[in-house]
Order: sequence, then structure tokens, then C-alpha cells
Amino acid sequence: MEKFKSLFKSNIRQYGMGIALISIMILFQILTKGILLKPLNVTNLILQNSYILVLAIGMFLCILTGNIDLSVGSVAAFVGAISAMLAVRMKIPVIPTIVLSLIVGGIIGAWQGYWIAYVRIPAFIVTLAGMLIFRGLTMVILKGQTIAPFPASYQIISSGFIPDFFGNGGLHIATLAIGVIISVLFVISEVNKRKNTQKYNFEVLSGGLFALKLAAIIAIINVFTYWLASYKGIPTVLILLAILILIYTFIANKTVPGRHIYAFGGNEKAAKLSGVKTNKVLFWVYVNMSVLAALAGIVFAGRLNAATPKAGVNFELDAIAACYIGGASASGGIGTVFGCIIGGLIMGVLNNGMSILGISIDWQQAIKGFVLLLAVAFDVYTKNKAKK
Repeated sequence: MEKFKSLFKSNIRQYGMGIALISIMILFQILTKGILLKPLNVTNLILQNSYILVLAIGMFLCILTGNIDLSVGSVAAFVGAISAMLAVRMKIPVIPTIVLSLIVGGIIGAWQGYWIAYVRIPAFIVTLAGMLIFRGLTMVILKGQTIAPFPASYQIISSGFIPDFFGNGGLHIATLAIGVIISVLFVISEVNKRKNTQKYNFEVLSGGLFALKLAAIIAIINVFTYWLASYKGIPTVLILLAILILIYTFIANKTVPGRHIYAFGGNEKAAKLSGVKTNKVLFWVYVNMSVLAALAGIVFAGRLNAATPKAGVNFELDAIAACYIGGASASGGIGTVFGCIIGGLIMGVLNNGMSILGISIDWQQAIKGFVLLLAVAFDVYTKNKAKK
């Protein structure tokens, strides 16, 4: 039990937000009389929050450096408008359209990253300017009008589902099989991780608690895939999110650039003295952010099946809130990709649950603001307690 308490304290942000998400889901499941966790609504939760989760992954790296990006909503809208011009007006095929749109996002990131990393204008100012610039350019390109519809193949990334190769119209068998495969891979990964941890004499959970942890997570994975299988199966955008989570978790935890980003956020001067090319790190963080903002713009435009001048409004606030709620530190250098996904899901469940209950948008904004304040206060409290 002492080991369990010690491990919980050392991972209080990660476990605390996970418990908070489960508690909020149970609360809204009761308040909505079971509507929240109906298969259709679970799928809608994923589709409605997919672009915010994509943005949260990129925003996490910005926040790790102790900065933020206020331009991501406008960049998403601008890239959506560019995509519409290419795919709808100019009839360019979907794949070249998506590639060109992502390249535009990279160029925007390089532009902003140059001013932030090399000219050393504060990121807040540069991205605030970017928010205004690209919102204005979106209006210029669209001329205040909505461009629609996109080709059906363009919408697959945001609204499509993986095909069922084994089913006959009932439960989506392929989705259930994927759930089982993920469970097996998860067990193998956790067992190997435990063996490696024990090899270096680090503290681990007892055998019983470890088995309980595995059983609980396997149950969550398979219940989740059952919900998806009960509707249409796994959405394409969920596959995209899973790939992004795996890639960025690997980058953050297992690569030199990831370690450099954490070092930058922990203490920029010390990182520079240690040989980290801090300007280069900061530059590429903002290039990456804008590419992911472009991807979010593509996903959002595909889901809406239109490019509109008002797309992306407040996306940056939701992405920043997801990161802070998920345990990222406002001072930089602390957090995980998975934590930010948990934070994004908390925001999504709050939005969805309050909408089902008929709570007005005004109160929704106020409640989300209060949740964000509590999350940052919790971060400050745990950090101060650790110093004592």
C-alpha cells in the first residue's frame, strides 16, 4: 500500500486527471439518464473533438517550452479556405490538396517560428499577430462566403469509418477484433516495461495491484471498442489520432529532440549551456504546431463539409485549456501527450454533457473557465507541495 501511495503521489497529475475524466463521465451519464455513453453519442464525442485533440498535441509542445500559440484557430480556418479553393474551385485531386495544405501550414509555422526563435519577439505577440493576419486572409480568400461541398473522398478523414471485413450488418466485428489486439499489445508492453523497471531496481506496483491495473485498462479498452462496434465501428479520424498520439509520445519520451524540448522548458539557459540548440528547438516546435493546425483545419473542413470565414473561432483556447487541464505546467517542462488528450476529453465531455442537459452556451463557457482555473491551481499546489 505504501508503494501504491508513493507511485500515486509521483504521478498525481496523470492519475488525478484520469480519475477526474471518469468521475465527470459517470456524473453526466447519471444526469443525462444514460444518453452520454450511448454508442452514437460516444462516436459523436470523438468526431466533435477530433480537431481540438490534434491541436492539443501540437500546443503541448509549445507549452513545454513555456510558450503558447494563439494563432492556431485562424491558421486552421485559413488552411481550410485554401483547401476549399484547391479542391472545390480548382478541382485539384484530394491527396495533392491535402499535401499542399499541410505545406502551407509548415510555411506559416516557419514564418512565425523565425520571429519567435531568432528575432526573439515573444511568442504571445507573434501568434497574436498571426491570429489577426490569418483570420483576415481567410476573409479575403473566401470573400465572406462559404465554399462547399468538398469531394466525398475529402470527408473520409473526418467523417469516415473503417470497413468491417467480417461482419454482416450487426456488431462491427473488425472493431471488436482491434480492441482485443490492442489489449494484447498493451499487456505485452506493460509487462516488458515492468521487467525493465525492476532490472534497474526502481519502484513498481506489487503483482496484485499490477494485475488489477491491467484488468481495469483492458476492460476500458474493450468496453470502448464495444460501444464503437455497436454503431458504425472505429472512425477514421480516431485512427489518425491514435497514430499522432503514438508518434508524439515516442518523440517526447524516447528521442533527443523530445528531451531537448523538455530541457528547454525546464531551464532555457541551462539547456543552452548543455549544448541544446535552443533557437532551433523553438523554431521547429512552431513549425510543427502550424502543420498540426493545418491538419486540424482539414479535419474540421471535412467534417463541416465546407470552408467558412468563422471556422476555428476559439480553437486555440480549447487546445490550451486541454493541455493545462491535462497536467501540462504553465511554466513549461512538465506534462505528457496522453495527459493533454485526457484534458481534451474532459473538455469534450463537459461540452457534450452540458449540451444534452440544455445548459446555455453562456453558462458552458463560465463552467469551462472555472474548470481551467481549478486545473492550473491544482498544478501550482502540487508543484509547491513538492518543493517543501
